[in-house]
Amino acid sequence: MTTTTETSVQIIPADSRGRLRMPAERRESLLDEFERSGLSGAKFAALMGIKYPTFADWVQRRRQQRGPGSPGAVKSADPVRWLEAVVEQARSGGGSGPIVVLLQLPGGARVELSQVAQLDLLVALLRALAKPC
Repeated sequence: MTTTTETSVQIIPADSRGRLRMPAERRESLLDEFERSGLSGAKFAALMGIKYPTFADWVQRRRQQRGPGSPGAVKSADPVRWLEAVVEQARSGGGSGPIVVLLQLPGGARVELSQVAQLDLLVALLRALAKPC
């Protein structure tokens, strides 16, 4: 006895040169997400698996369609914030305890937390750093 299950597969059409054509709705949702992300165009395109020249063309066409008087980016009430995280194996020996969180800021400052109870302090620090001076 065999069973069949329905799967939702979206076929993306290709042109005569074999290039895939992204549906307009999907392209617009990606551009909205990019504007909220705060990432560079190259980084966002790489994360989404899109060739950068194609993505840059989408962004440029959208800005031209909006015209000079309209804002460059639509801000949502709860913007998406991206953070690069690197997970490493725990260090062994020598220290007073395992490091729970290691935060390295772009200016070179480092914050090391060795207890989960210190996470509230880290959150307060990050919120303070996010506020404009």
